[in-house]
Amino acid sequence: MNSKDLEKYSSAITLSDMEVFVFPELMYSLVLANIMSPVIWRWRQEDCFKKLQGKSSYRKLMRLRQYIMDEFEFNLDLETWGLTTKAKELKRFEHVISPEQIAKSNALFGYGGDKYYFDVDIRKHFGLDAYDDEIIPYWKTETVEAMEAFRLKEGYRTAAGECVSLSALYAAAAFIVCGIPLEDIYMVLTPLHSQNFIDLQDGVLTNNRRLVTKAMWFNGTAISDKAQRALRNENVTIVAHSTGYVHCLYEEATIDRTAYAHLAERLGAYLSADLTLLIFANFLRSNHAYQKYFQVCRDCHGQSQFTKAETLFHYEHSSNYRVADSTFEKLLAEVSDEDFVRYELPGRIRCDQVDEFLQEKKPDLRSAGARAEMAAFLAPFVPESKRFVEELADFVHVTARLPGLEKKYVAVEPIKISVDGSREEIVDYLQSIRKKSITADLAFYAYRDMESCDWAPFVKAAVERNPVCIGMAGSMSLDETYEWLRRMGEGSIYDGGRLAQPDEVVNYGTGDGLEKAFVLANIIRSKHPEEALQIIVEGADVLLAGAQKYVFGSRKNLTKRVRISGDGRFSVFERRSGLGAKLR
Repeated sequence: MNSKDLEKYSSAITLSDMEVFVFPELMYSLVLANIMSPVIWRWRQEDCFKKLQGKSSYRKLMRLRQYIMDEFEFNLDLETWGLTTKAKELKRFEHVISPEQIAKSNALFGYGGDKYYFDVDIRKHFGLDAYDDEIIPYWKTETVEAMEAFRLKEGYRTAAGECVSLSALYAAAAFIVCGIPLEDIYMVLTPLHSQNFIDLQDGVLTNNRRLVTKAMWFNGTAISDKAQRALRNENVTIVAHSTGYVHCLYEEATIDRTAYAHLAERLGAYLSADLTLLIFANFLRSNHAYQKYFQVCRDCHGQSQFTKAETLFHYEHSSNYRVADSTFEKLLAEVSDEDFVRYELPGRIRCDQVDEFLQEKKPDLRSAGARAEMAAFLAPFVPESKRFVEELADFVHVTARLPGLEKKYVAVEPIKISVDGSREEIVDYLQSIRKKSITADLAFYAYRDMESCDWAPFVKAAVERNPVCIGMAGSMSLDETYEWLRRMGEGSIYDGGRLAQPDEVVNYGTGDGLEKAFVLANIIRSKHPEEALQIIVEGADVLLAGAQKYVFGSRKNLTKRVRISGDGRFSVFERRSGLGAKLR
């Protein structure tokens, strides 16, 4: 493997946000790794999903949302995967992308986001202001196994993951549990967020643990407002799909052009709504300052009664009913009689008058003429009515800033797996196309399949990008570190011949002996970088040999010999027979 490929393939092991940005095919490789994993397939046996057999994919997706809400929490802790430096990461990728390009598109390297998105400095928002300006977090994207293993970590009661991990989890689970074809799932990444657009009904957007339907997108609640921030205010950097990807900075795109154009059309429709009284009320819900210009009229035994719009929105807080939707009359019934008066409130326009205007004119606020007409209608009651209408137009019509459609499209092997296939059939299929599909090949590295993958990328990642175990070892001697590792739990978070990285072992306090050997090797290299090391594994026996020898037991049933020289170079060799007899 040449140095460029080694960097990419080792990035499939660690999957930091920076690595996914530079090598966009990694995003879908993680989805495929999660689809190959037995973890999500076991969810099918949960009672909540077994009860939905034969039901629609949409209904299953809504149940999946609640399952993920219950079983996972959002985690963006700086300490989980440790810190690195800007200079180190820029040096790694200088052969692929320039520092200037990275700074324009990556949140950790200068990108500031829209001022609406964060009203504080980005580094302060993420807690990075406690460190030197050159320090940045790794923010590694977790596999489903690593997400589940947070249950073992102190302070966590559920599984966890950051936004990119959750989007990959949602994509895989939507396919496995809900039966949604991969062709209908588009991953949409911005500098500060990662979401999926699922082409189902009017469209569904995943947002961390939540789902956002089109109706929810426009409901004007605080949760929906937060869910909108990325697509409203950021450029989309990557779109990943079963047919390939498109990247904001790369001229070549591997995604199918027709599929990408379809996404642009469907996402555009999702982000735009006809202006009805319901949508108008939702806008007022989201923009409290404008409520004082409106009033609501009701009929009470043939007499008109009036109340302030903000009064009704206040009642919503403790009610299951909402302004202007099908439950509106029930909301009105909950309002105290003392909050109504028998005369029109001066200086306020009645919402029934607004409704008449909207039904008659059907204004499309993307038109300057329609905006001007509506501003004139509201002007007697709403100061700065032009500004009001501009903000209303922004609320009703959002344009996603996708990478340009005009790219150089390069045909690649698409991922074609059926929702009716078994896990075993899918693994066999992905294995069969590895030579034709780099995405499928990288998926096995993200899956950590050490029985079928070259070990060099795993070793490179293990000894170069695992700072947490070094920090945890602290001032312990090597003998103390060895005993610390031996006292840890002995189970790997990965099944079969799959291996955890050193920081996964120490974060979750458990690991196979072979995994612990890599932890100790990484710590030895940090304390004695000039020391040459060997890791020799033969079935149940593992030997880490350097100035001293350390013995571990393994259940991974792997056989390999790894040499790490004093200058950091490493080599991987096949079987060295007789190790077990020597150790015994």
